[in-house]
Order: sequence, then structure tokens, then C-alpha cells
Amino acid sequence: MITENRNGCLICGKDLTYSPDYTSRECYYCKGSFQSNVSCVNDHFVCDNCHAQSGIKLIETYCNHSASLNPIEMATAIMHSEKIKMHGPEHHFLVPAVLISAYCNMLKDASKQSKIEIARKRAEKVLGGFCGTHGNCGAGVGTGIFISVITGSSPLARDEWSLSNLATGRCLVSIAEHGGPRCCKRDTYLAVNEAINFLKEKFQITLESSEIRCGFSEHNKECLKADCLYFQLP
Repeated sequence: MITENRNGCLICGKDLTYSPDYTSRECYYCKGSFQSNVSCVNDHFVCDNCHAQSGIKLIETYCNHSASLNPIEMATAIMHSEKIKMHGPEHHFLVPAVLISAYCNMLKDASKQSKIEIARKRAEKVLGGFCGTHGNCGAGVGTGIFISVITGSSPLARDEWSLSNLATGRCLVSIAEHGGPRCCKRDTYLAVNEAINFLKEKFQITLESSEIRCGFSEHNKECLKADCLYFQLP
């Protein structure tokens, strides 16, 4: 049985390297061939699907069964699971999942499970490393997915289309202003907080929230420490 590392390479824990060139790489787990510009210093490569697989199932199960009205509390509980890596594309689904769950719980919306499933399928299209290669953090995109799901938005929609893009835009500005390097925990918190504010402003729906004190710093080699608004001294 292989024990996965929560930071860096899932196989050996070494640092990941990013190249400007994309080459064909074989996934360590599924053996599929993928064009990628990332591997670890020992040349291990794990595709996005295998990287996030177990975490995605955990997120979906947790959010389907939670009765919480507090997406910050839900996100924190999920991210503390050993199934969730320090960084990874599972966070792109985590953001809309906790928001949809809390939103549906508050409105007693019986379609919560189907909405979360839609969000999962959409979030699967947001690649790992999006923040560094596309100038578009997946956590921020997750808020747009959330708004698009609850409003029934489509490429032909008017107000719903606008709201979905506006939600993503606000989150991306907040994430960008806090600077890099990437931290999936920090960016998840920033995105969920912005989405809570957006819901209150645009939909007059107030979800519960919590004060955020990061408990993940020791797992993040690139942690900004005191320069991060969520950093908690040991």
C-alpha cells in the first residue's frame, strides 16, 4: 500500500518542478499518457484525476450529508482530512460544493445532491496548476461554478451569466491582491469568504461564517507566514 504525501510529490514527497514545455508523461497510478509540464525532481508524475480522486469522493459525500449553514466550517473540516492534499485540483470542487451545501441547507432545497454533482462535473474541467498557468485560480472559478449552478446559468443567459462571471472576478481580485505563491488553503478561504459576501449583496441570503485561523502552515513549504492574513502562530 502506498502512503501519499500531502505536500509536493504524492509518491516521494519531493518538490515539484514546472517546465515551460509540455511533454508526454505516464501517470504513476493509472498509467495513462498525458501532456504535462510538471513532474517531481525524481520524475514522478500523477495526473489530475488520480491526484484528486479520493479527495473528490470525500468532498461529495461530506457535503451531501452535512446540515451545516457555514461553508467556512465545512471547508476547514474537509481540508483537515488526510484525503485532501495541501495543494491540488480537488479544491476547485471543494469551493462550490461547500457553498452549494450550505445554500441548499438554508433554503431547504431538496435538489442539493444533483446540484453538487453538476458542480463536480464542471470543476473537473479546471486543471491543476490553473492559477500559475492560466492566471485564473481554480478556487475563484469555483465560486463562479456555484453561482452558475444555483441560478441555472448558461452561455445564453443574461443576468445569470453576468452574476457568475462577476462572482469569479471578485474572487480572483481578492486572491491576486494577496499575492503568490499559490496556497490552495488560503485561496479556498478567500474564495468562500467572497462568495458569502456576494450572496448577501446580490441575493440577500446570509450564510453563516467563522473566523479563520490557518492550521495548515506546517504542510506548506511556500507558506507566507506572517504575511498571510490567516496565519496562526504556533
